[in-house]
Amino acid sequence: MNKHLKTIRDLESQINLSILGQGHVVERLLMVLLADGNLLLEGLPGLAKTRAINSLAKNLDAGLSRIQFTPDLLPSDITGTEVYQPESEETFIFQQGPIFNNLILADEINRAPAKVQSALLEAMQERQVTVAGTTHKLDPLFMVMATQNPIEQEGTYPLPEAQMDRFLMHVIVDYPDAASEMKVLDLVRGEEDAAPKPKSKKETISQNVIFEARKEINGVHVSDSIKKYIVDLVNATRFPEKYTEELELWIDYGASPRASIALDKCSRVNAWLNERDFVNPDDVRAVVHDIFRHRISQSYEANADGITKDKIIDELLKQVAVA
Repeated sequence: MNKHLKTIRDLESQINLSILGQGHVVERLLMVLLADGNLLLEGLPGLAKTRAINSLAKNLDAGLSRIQFTPDLLPSDITGTEVYQPESEETFIFQQGPIFNNLILADEINRAPAKVQSALLEAMQERQVTVAGTTHKLDPLFMVMATQNPIEQEGTYPLPEAQMDRFLMHVIVDYPDAASEMKVLDLVRGEEDAAPKPKSKKETISQNVIFEARKEINGVHVSDSIKKYIVDLVNATRFPEKYTEELELWIDYGASPRASIALDKCSRVNAWLNERDFVNPDDVRAVVHDIFRHRISQSYEANADGITKDKIIDELLKQVAVA
């Protein structure tokens, strides 16, 4: 195991110490960070979504901004705005918003209207923000982790497809198992009983580790047969009639080319995390659900019959063969 992979695994272990029973979420959080993407987490309240990114920020030498999305939020509350200062040589000075940080927690992103959600689009895709005609670059290490609640949909604004497509992965957060929840009780009780400690600078992991790991991941080999497998999977979502009548009935529209790019990136990350310098079909299958989940649209018939997107993706994997 090389030193950068060992450091990433140590970081994962540190986060898992405070996020019990959500190992899949922690793994996906780190995977998206290594792939230089953005993450959408969907789950009920109280499932440690916010705690996960807080723990990442504490263990990584990175800043964190938390933005609570509400119906009265304005785009300038996220990006920043030009402030009038008559006593200055420059009459207007740009005051940065919370988007100017390394890790951005967009909490309950579907609580804000579309114009506020769209304020994140340029930042998520281009790593820059344009205000009053001036473009401001964001930090090289930048990731948005947005959360949304699958219940209480009254008064919410569903994310438009164009913005959903900007998220590298859409991860469903489920309840922890009973054994993990017992440990959660002990963890919280221990935190409450612990005597306050004097503040000391905790040793954190340098951002350079992430950048060096990304360079190694870029060098992971993807064969032509794996590339064809990725493209075939994506094309199967667009032309399901070529495979089975059920898929044709279940899928309204398929995934964009961003899905192919995301599968390529995340498959390489998965291979690197498993100490391999090449991608195999299992790497693709390991990440495909979280990449396709928000990029395919299930039909009315599928909804009526209780056919979930995960079941549709399972069927795609059965029908599409490796070249």
